[in-house]
Amino acid sequence: MSFRFLKLFCTLPALLALASLSALAVAAPPAGDVPKTAARNTPSADPGAPAEHPLAAALKLSRESAELVDRDIHDYSCVMVKREMVDGKLGDYEYIYLKIRHHPFSVYSHYLKPEAKKGQEAIYVAGRNEGKLQAHGVGMQSIIGTVSLDPNGSMAMAGQRYPITEAGFRNLLRKILQIGERESQFGECEVKFFQGAKVEGRSCTLVELSHPRKRKEFTYALARVYVDDEWKIPVRFEGYEWPKKPGEPPVLIEEYTYTKLQFNRGFTDADFDTRNKSYKF
Repeated sequence: MSFRFLKLFCTLPALLALASLSALAVAAPPAGDVPKTAARNTPSADPGAPAEHPLAAALKLSRESAELVDRDIHDYSCVMVKREMVDGKLGDYEYIYLKIRHHPFSVYSHYLKPEAKKGQEAIYVAGRNEGKLQAHGVGMQSIIGTVSLDPNGSMAMAGQRYPITEAGFRNLLRKILQIGERESQFGECEVKFFQGAKVEGRSCTLVELSHPRKRKEFTYALARVYVDDEWKIPVRFEGYEWPKKPGEPPVLIEEYTYTKLQFNRGFTDADFDTRNKSYKF
């Protein structure tokens, strides 16, 4: 039997990957439409203090967000809506119900859409199962049952931009900080803040970073981070690469939106255990 189906078992974040469920139940919420976003066209004044480098205010905002997450958010559930370019092709939207716990880092994922993946589950817990993720397919794929995969191996990473070990907005924040701190060593960047952005009807501040020309030191031609004004966390990220021809717009390569967020659910080891009777392992 072909093992091609194994490529379906790994989820992000993507930065990143995020439904009201009981702590041990998985009555997955219905998948909605593509996330709705909007922003005012005119950038507001920078909400941070004046800085020497254009990235300074954005880095300050990201550090404050990371500190808040580490201090106040122990776990959460969400529906993550993602779209990624893999092997040069931008895929369709995928909807994944997630449970994430920060200590020890733990992920439970359950596909809601597309139909071909609906019902797939995967679990990863740092320091357990010899560092492997546990997963199962659906339909004919379910005959093989639960499999253990190296989260960074070719089978788990097939069709994915990031491993399950990088799921969630805490890892997204780390990525944003790493990129910002590295790129703050260089010029040639423009940072804009847009007040009044909307993601799923929630008020956000949109932070937009762009580079006028391609350099090996820059990760994206254009990146957009939507920070929820109430929660102070990134709820959407968009990354674009440089166009193939001058004058064309940047090319979307990845986008992640965290919807239906519920914080501090009190998840236990049972939420990240294949023996949980609410799951289909």
